[in-house]
Amino acid sequence: MKILKITFIFLFIVLAVKAQENAAFYNEILNFRKQDSVKLPPKNAVLFIGSSTFTKWKDAQGYFPRHVIVNRGFGGSTLLNVLHYLEDVVYPYHPKQVIIYCGENDFMNDGTTPQMVADRTKKLIDLIRVKYPEVFIAYISIKPSPSRATYIPQMKETNALIKTLISRTKRASYINTADAMYHPDGKIMTDIFLKDNLHMNEKGYAIWREIMEPYLK
Repeated sequence: MKILKITFIFLFIVLAVKAQENAAFYNEILNFRKQDSVKLPPKNAVLFIGSSTFTKWKDAQGYFPRHVIVNRGFGGSTLLNVLHYLEDVVYPYHPKQVIIYCGENDFMNDGTTPQMVADRTKKLIDLIRVKYPEVFIAYISIKPSPSRATYIPQMKETNALIKTLISRTKRASYINTADAMYHPDGKIMTDIFLKDNLHMNEKGYAIWREIMEPYLK
């Protein structure tokens, strides 16, 4: 009985922590639902999912006029958050392609390793394919944000792991935008970021557009 009680308490704590992690984004998810109730985006679009790098790309459609873009990036989400809300940010849309930018924020939680982020990415891809077996998927490399320079070695390792994962996955592409965000001397470009040195400005997104365009279906 004592063991069962301890197990119950442990599970309660775990669930409470997960609920707290996702509660921060619940209003954003509600907003997506509200938008969809007014007008559901067209099928066969290119769907952006992930964290605030996509959230702040509010004019992404203007960068890709030849494509229909549906942007469902939210907050400072981690891959775990995206997995939690998969039925809201992917499943309703019947996309022809899903573009993922996520994983950077995962390292803000102590103990997260590159292999953990790669494993979460695989799980995300697998679950997307459960609903849409033939959909094209692309993963954008984790960017080198100046404010998170301490984590760049782990992020580079993660990018390498995910690149390998993608190379073994059908109808999937790895989009390397990270390398183009360095000067020839190896220093991170700072003029492509906002004042927070975390999110990109128009110059940064312009670099991404040039690299991403050939991969969009």
